[in-house]
Amino acid sequence: MSDKQSTVAPATWEREFTAWLAPFWAALGDRRRARWAPVYVRGLVGGGERKSVEPLAARVAPEDYQQLHHFVNAAAWDPAPLEQVLAARATAMLGGPDAVLIVDDTALLKQGRHSVGVARQYAGAAGKTTNCQALVSLTLARGEVPVGLALRLFLPAEWTDDPARCEAAGVPEAWRAPRTKLEIALAELDRVVAAGVRFGCVLADAGYGASAAFRQALSARGLTWAVGIPRTQKVYPAEVTTRMPRRRALGRPRTYPVATHAREDAAVVLARRRWRRLTWRDGTKGPLSARFAAVRVKVGDGVRVAGGDKLPGEAAWLVGERRDSGETKYYLTNHPERTPLAVLAAAVKARWSCEQMHQQLKEELGLDHFEGRSWRGLHHHALLTLISFAFLQHLRLQHVDAARGRGENAAGASWAAAGALAAGDPPRAPRPHRRRHHPPLSDLPWLAPLPATRATIVLAE
Repeated sequence: MSDKQSTVAPATWEREFTAWLAPFWAALGDRRRARWAPVYVRGLVGGGERKSVEPLAARVAPEDYQQLHHFVNAAAWDPAPLEQVLAARATAMLGGPDAVLIVDDTALLKQGRHSVGVARQYAGAAGKTTNCQALVSLTLARGEVPVGLALRLFLPAEWTDDPARCEAAGVPEAWRAPRTKLEIALAELDRVVAAGVRFGCVLADAGYGASAAFRQALSARGLTWAVGIPRTQKVYPAEVTTRMPRRRALGRPRTYPVATHAREDAAVVLARRRWRRLTWRDGTKGPLSARFAAVRVKVGDGVRVAGGDKLPGEAAWLVGERRDSGETKYYLTNHPERTPLAVLAAAVKARWSCEQMHQQLKEELGLDHFEGRSWRGLHHHALLTLISFAFLQHLRLQHVDAARGRGENAAGASWAAAGALAAGDPPRAPRPHRRRHHPPLSDLPWLAPLPATRATIVLAE
């Protein structure tokens, strides 16, 4: 970073910090809380390895630790108005028919048993069952740019079955009844749609996509979706129909219809197809490619008949991905019948940006550094990390000139250009159809350390 950048970047940072985040603090509806919110976010986006309240306060408000701790952990401010502003900001940056809404979850590793929602459960980051909290997430993404919209805690049965434990952690009454991750995800999806978030497709991994009820709920809402499935997912040929069976000479006649074709596993069906190599983007070590195949099917998740099988359900694309490692992944999507294979492959591979976001929320903004035990504190902290991340994405998009020729929305920006800008070089126009990983948030020049401040001081002139 050059000396010129070091002196200019903080002024740019302050100006944008004040202007872009002002609607969030206005939504708090309380001057005292609106005083502490920007101080906390300043600590999240600033330097320092630990983003729990005590070290954060030591950097940005060393004399006001108790007030900052109270603001995050105990103050009864409603996240809903801030979530509404976040949805509007995200839609303005990325929303549209070529955006995707990614449903996923992320784990926060924990020790002990008192933090709200903590239990032994599967953590994708660790690749095993371990002690953690699980947050259901919704992410709006376009191109390679994600912005988080929701992080909502999932409560395992050992919590919902223990009212005293929920009471001690401040879990609201409405959240003490058992809810699956799928139910939480659908409720959050309905919330962001009602908030005006615009997107073209919903994406999810097999943890959600394996559920027929989840897929059917998305279709019932009129949404296009692309989800992971297990290799054993049952499907019928696209031409399958149902008919009433012939009357038998002996015994009671059947009263339920039967399919004209047999069901098969997804892996068996795709093994007979022709596979093509496609490249969907550039990674840190070069182009990312795999072999793909797709076939039109009807999903075997319709009405269950007396014989035990499920009748053909919704028509969909069955998509397979064979990676060079030897691993094969399977997907279903309800994209239209004439959709090209390249479009289907791009859709099923677009989930990666939410995983990048989860990693940066933890490593750069301290999502998993929160040390409080309460429901309120965890959700306040999680929402403020999402707001911080959205602010940083706004700065990125604003400073990548290479994207301005593509229209009003800069979401198609090349992260190679963003990386050059962070390094002090002039941005270069991106090559067509080639995208790169974006640099770590800490590489951005406008994240230069700022002096500690009291909350009573105006944040920018």
